Amino acid sequence: MEIGSIGIVGAGQMGNGIAHVCALAGYDVVLTDVSQDALDAATALIAANMDRQVSREKIAQADRDAAMGRIRATMTLADAGGTDLVIEAATERETVKQAIFEDLLPHLKPNTILTSNTSSISITRLASRTDRPEKFMGFHFMNPVPIMQLVELIRGIATDEETYQACRGVVDRLEKTAATAEDFPAFIVNRILMPMINEAVYTLYEGVGTVTSIDTSLKLGANHPMGPLALADFIGLDTCLAIMNVLHDGLADTKYRPCPLLVKYVEAGWLGRKSQRGFYDYRGEGEPVPTR
Repeated sequence: MEIGSIGIVGAGQMGNGIAHVCALAGYDVVLTDVSQDALDAATALIAANMDRQVSREKIAQADRDAAMGRIRATMTLADAGGTDLVIEAATERETVKQAIFEDLLPHLKPNTILTSNTSSISITRLASRTDRPEKFMGFHFMNPVPIMQLVELIRGIATDEETYQACRGVVDRLEKTAATAEDFPAFIVNRILMPMINEAVYTLYEGVGTVTSIDTSLKLGANHPMGPLALADFIGLDTCLAIMNVLHDGLADTKYRPCPLLVKYVEAGWLGRKSQRGFYDYRGEGEPVPTR
């Protein structure tokens, strides 16, 4: 199954990164979102990131220009249905994802593959709401997409071999590395990463350490490039909470209970970098300031 065009639903942090790497790899990209402002911001960010790659001699100016020319931004979801592969990269809420796939179905080509960039939700359950569960799978990129090497490929119970190999071929063409995961809550990366972040929040909640001491300890004591609380802010605290809820509900184990402090921050709208406040306050001009 030859993939020549890719539709991306959602122009946020993940969607614009996926559009960036797909366009550079030579795919025709249809980037769609319900907000024109989000589309404008996404295309501007992609252009700025590619300009940075040109300045660092990672790509040639001609390749940058050609890639930008392959990206079509539209608010019409149906336009994505005419592509060979659709990657849903909307918010991490199952009802939203289900609604997107249901709206897409009447506009798909017979052989269009559907995928979700979900970081935790059941692929089998999402696929069951479509007319092609055998052509549906998880396609989980890591953030930031242009930099991170890994892509998790998750088969649903009905995913056929042809679909898997087609998606594997896309990963290869993007010059990234695929890891195959079974369809269990949060798959591999977030099954391991999110409980660590949640435990860091518990450590803060219980007064074992401050934001600074916790992040410094993991950076210098475990050689992590970023502390777990800074990483949570980068990912988005709402996303972290959503994944922990999927783990807690899906595995029915109290060890996955989201920390009450994480819940409180999300309820306050302190979602991390995207809202300018989380475990750090990013509203100043200097270094972010810990909020606890």
